[in-house]
Amino acid sequence: MSGNGATLGGLRGKKIVVTGGAQGMGESTVRAFAHEGAAVVSMDLREDLGAAAAERISREAGADVSFVGVDVSNRGQVFASMERAVDLLGGLDVLVNVAGVQRARPAEELTEADFDFLLDINLRGTFYTNQAAFAAMKPAGSGHIINFGSDAGMTAIRGLAGYSATKGAVHAWTRTAALEFAGHGVRVNVVVPAMRTPMTDAGRTEGRAGVYSRVPLGGDLGDPDRDLAPVMVFLAGDGSRFITGQTISVNGGIGMVR
Repeated sequence: MSGNGATLGGLRGKKIVVTGGAQGMGESTVRAFAHEGAAVVSMDLREDLGAAAAERISREAGADVSFVGVDVSNRGQVFASMERAVDLLGGLDVLVNVAGVQRARPAEELTEADFDFLLDINLRGTFYTNQAAFAAMKPAGSGHIINFGSDAGMTAIRGLAGYSATKGAVHAWTRTAALEFAGHGVRVNVVVPAMRTPMTDAGRTEGRAGVYSRVPLGGDLGDPDRDLAPVMVFLAGDGSRFITGQTISVNGGIGMVR
């Protein structure tokens, strides 16, 4: 996406689903794809917020952006919503699964309800959406699934044991899915972002701002539109055709991978 928001058309013809598209990194990703000429279906549990964002982006970008409500923790809903999205788009080239939640608790205080909440959305949501997308991509023999992980899934962050466990599982799932889906021409990668979002703003309020201040590039979290969106456009495009099973960190160096 260009600095002035002009349509470049780099993703023209691409058919893309983005979960968690109502706000934050998901909304930014939907906006970037729309400005690059893709047809996008945004999904989110928050239907009013998500539908308003999709309509606004569609109008601003002059692009085909639709909204479909979904609870990613509900397998039946995920498959039904993905089927509807594929019908709207006329196929599916890319899934970006941004939907995720965080709940901070010391490890010894993590409750069953806390862990179920994190597991249902972060982990079950990942494999339900991935399975539904793969079912749509497999007949075409091509596609790209992009999951969202976290530095918390690769290193210890105090107070995030439950969140870390689910994101570490997302990373492991992504690697295995990439291996299994490759024979059908479907790629799977995981992005590890460190961006300012409503969720990270809540983390500052809860006293975890110290983690974010240790980002080597600039000493703070990135901006989703400037720092994450261009990477997402690249990954959704044909230039990433030989990349699969990888952890792609867009985090200002807060965590460094090989």
